[in-house]
Amino acid sequence: PRRKDKALAGTWNAHLNNMVKGVTQGFTYHLKAFYSHFPMTLAVQGQNFVVNNYFGEKVPRSANILPGVDVKVSNKVEITVSGIDKELVGQTAANIERCTTVKKRDRRVFQDGIYRLSKE
Repeated sequence: PRRKDKALAGTWNAHLNNMVKGVTQGFTYHLKAFYSHFPMTLAVQGQNFVVNNYFGEKVPRSANILPGVDVKVSNKVEITVSGIDKELVGQTAANIERCTTVKKRDRRVFQDGIYRLSKE
């Protein structure tokens, strides 16, 4: 077999292993919101994750929650993203992280945002 065929077989093997692991154990990402001055509030509204009062902004920021993914907020700052599809869970966690990117400020000083703590 050619190298590309071996690579394709390895890819399918990994996808099938991830599917089996997702159904038996599931995938979970743990994220946490950090803020220094303006306390942001986190909420799940339907298929959107909403961040209010980020850097004191009036307009809330939102991230898309993909279908089949469960998002829970606990202790006002801890976020748990879980589901059976590894790609959808990872993309939802990335959407939540990306909605709080710092723009037009020095990231070394303004470290507010939502960051991933662990993934299982």
